[in-house]
Amino acid sequence: LKMCDSYSRQYGVDFRSVMPTNLYGSGDNFHPEHSHVLPALLQRFHEAANEKLETVTIWGSGSPRREFLHVDDMAAGCLAVLDCDRHSYEEELGPHLNHLNLGTGTDITIAELAAMIAEITGFEGEIVQDTSKPDGTPRKLLDVSRINQLGWTAQIGLREGLEATYQWFLENRENLRQR
Repeated sequence: LKMCDSYSRQYGVDFRSVMPTNLYGSGDNFHPEHSHVLPALLQRFHEAANEKLETVTIWGSGSPRREFLHVDDMAAGCLAVLDCDRHSYEEELGPHLNHLNLGTGTDITIAELAAMIAEITGFEGEIVQDTSKPDGTPRKLLDVSRINQLGWTAQIGLREGLEATYQWFLENRENLRQR
């Protein structure tokens, strides 16, 4: 971000930067130990549903809130930023900002996310919170008002995106590399 900002200021080039929120979607990393929360939960609930387990345990209280953006919306957001005329882009950022936040502007608790994923994967058991594990940051939500002012908003709702991601997972799980 700083390099792009410095090049733009020093050489007058039109570099633009975005800062995305948590991303998910097709091609995600579903490794049980090395993935982020959303693909990890999809994998875990899928296995629990298939094995007809009675419970799935999630870390912490379930109360932390997170924002998620589908990768197709990320791509569309980047294209919107590139297509924006230079004057409007620079006017929206002002003299002291060097990037636009890219997200949905809405968040969900981890407990709500887990319940949604359980429903999508067909898991019918109980979701248990292991409060001996850390919650992490209470809330991670981006202010997306600047990119919204430029005319872009995310189009893929979380449930729709989760369903598409789960379908992709089902179609590709045999070929997924365990990174």
